[in-house]
Amino acid sequence: MDITEAPRSGQSTFQISRSDRLVTGLSGLVSGALSVVMVGLYFVHMGPPPAENVITRNLITVATFVGFLLFAVGLARLLKQSRQGDAGLSGSIAVASLLTYVAVTLVSASLEVGTSLWVPDGSMDPTVDGPLAAGMVLLHGPIARVLVATFLISLTISAARTGLLPRWVLVGSVVLALVNLALLPSIFFGMNAAEFYAANGWGAVASIGAINVIWLAILGGALLVPRRG
Repeated sequence: MDITEAPRSGQSTFQISRSDRLVTGLSGLVSGALSVVMVGLYFVHMGPPPAENVITRNLITVATFVGFLLFAVGLARLLKQSRQGDAGLSGSIAVASLLTYVAVTLVSASLEVGTSLWVPDGSMDPTVDGPLAAGMVLLHGPIARVLVATFLISLTISAARTGLLPRWVLVGSVVLALVNLALLPSIFFGMNAAEFYAANGWGAVASIGAINVIWLAILGGALLVPRRG
């Protein structure tokens, strides 16, 4: 039987499984930390990367986002436990958005690897060259941005009254959600990856993507610390 935690003082009664908190927190923290390695591999080579680099970074992506899948499932359980068995509409939207973000990212990883396997001599950069790169623009860009923003805003609403996450994390989540939403119009600014605000640019995709997964690690770490009254 799971050991449970008592509620914070002044809040409605609920019990949170310590094992659920541990698994969920570690899934987010470890996956977010691992994703930093994955992002770093995108900047190792100037110009088209060798197939080995593309395959390695995307295998790490698969492992990372399976971890985020575990994080999403665990988060669903924690939200339900913290809200007396019902995560509410906002909690359900948060979990669905994160799971969809995981699926979208795994699809885009498959497209990247497909390009490198199709042209194994390393003459094409799968993020900017060929039809599959164009097919990934919405996945890596606006679709990912709106899913992350929806997740963060919904999570903030769901967790705001339960003390599941500290206030500074909730405020940071809202700020990051707004930043993601501000990058949605990048789809109108072409596909020059060297430009910050391009549809596949280093700012509108690479930098914000790295920040998002690091924030998921922060969420995981925050969940590992029980809230006290």
